[in-house]
Amino acid sequence: MSVYKRSSALFHEATQYIPGGVNSPVRAFKSVGGDPIFIKKAEGAYLYDEDGNKLIDYINSWGPMILGHANKKVVDAIIEKTKLGTSFGTPTEVETEIAKLAVSMVPNIDKIRFVNSGTEACMSAVRLARGFTGKEKIIKFSGCYHGHSDSFLIQAGSGAVTFGSPNSPGVTAGTAKDTLLATYNDIENVKEVIAANTNEIACIIIEPVAGNMGCIPPKDGFLQQLRALCDAHNILLVFDEVMTGFRLAKGGAQELYNVKADIVCFGKVIGGGLPVGAFAARNEIMNLLAPLGPVYQAGTLSGNPLAMAAGLAMLQQLNNDSEVYNRLKEKTDYLHKGIKGVLEAKGIAHQINQVGSMISLHFTTEEVVDFKSAGAGDNPQFKKFFHGMLAEGVYLAPSAYETWFLCDALSYDDLDATIAACEAIL
Repeated sequence: MSVYKRSSALFHEATQYIPGGVNSPVRAFKSVGGDPIFIKKAEGAYLYDEDGNKLIDYINSWGPMILGHANKKVVDAIIEKTKLGTSFGTPTEVETEIAKLAVSMVPNIDKIRFVNSGTEACMSAVRLARGFTGKEKIIKFSGCYHGHSDSFLIQAGSGAVTFGSPNSPGVTAGTAKDTLLATYNDIENVKEVIAANTNEIACIIIEPVAGNMGCIPPKDGFLQQLRALCDAHNILLVFDEVMTGFRLAKGGAQELYNVKADIVCFGKVIGGGLPVGAFAARNEIMNLLAPLGPVYQAGTLSGNPLAMAAGLAMLQQLNNDSEVYNRLKEKTDYLHKGIKGVLEAKGIAHQINQVGSMISLHFTTEEVVDFKSAGAGDNPQFKKFFHGMLAEGVYLAPSAYETWFLCDALSYDDLDATIAACEAIL
């Protein structure tokens, strides 16, 4: 049984100085109960907490550690760049290097603008879409998360043709009226929303594989149908690939599903785990950005040399390793099969969703295809599962509504240990 006395003490001290004791809400363990674990270091597939426990990690900093923690080439790149200075507020050559590489890896983009977070990337992409189309409303999907910008903190109204309403104090009704809610994987619902707002919608923004209601893949043809609807109604299609970009394939979900987005948003991976984001599109869209065009976006730390060096080292490894995505999928398939076997043998109702190296477990008999069906799961059962796995040395996302991420540093012994942990606690 693992002990977390120091983590608990650190958390209670943190609550005195940091709201909720954390700098991002999901870290607080509110969804699963108990005190969060404080991590001291990480290497490869493992986290090491302040109490000296070694944990097999299935969060991987919420996605970017595709090759594992403290990857040598990434760390070396950061160290060498740090020796030259940490921030200049001026252009640097490494920004162009990583931009060239990213554009070469991702379909349908000509230019890329680096920012500091996924939230900033998505916020800027929506502003750019509005500037390009001259329209103000956007469609987002219930359960998809695009950061904490006001436009995205909207909950569903009373029906397909109603406006959303703010689900956070501080978001104005004026902002909310321009955000329309649709149901993920329901193309007929999207058609209804478009029909009720003719010639008013600038863009549809979507996680092509949802990762914030568990891992939820798009139904066959759903993304292709969205593309066709956008073409028919002069709407830009924005893919939020903060999680999926460079993780599911070199070219992300666009490559995996052979669907072209108009604007693509990135985060996490593109900085090798350092704070970073980016958005990209074809020339006619990107050239509207200042200083070329009238759509303003700026950031003192955008293109920070440390983040750019880390991201370049990460993308170079992914680009040069032709088998990395196959290995990741094979490992995730192996974990999927093993956990499924345990659950079936014990007669426990479940659904396991997987796309590549993203996977999630839902304790329900109902197929999980959208936010409503994700909410039908047995969350008390998930809480017990989470804490049981933690006691066995396996660190999962502390919420039933988050995807797990695998890294290439995981060994099959780690996967077997994870499956054995499931067997032991269920």
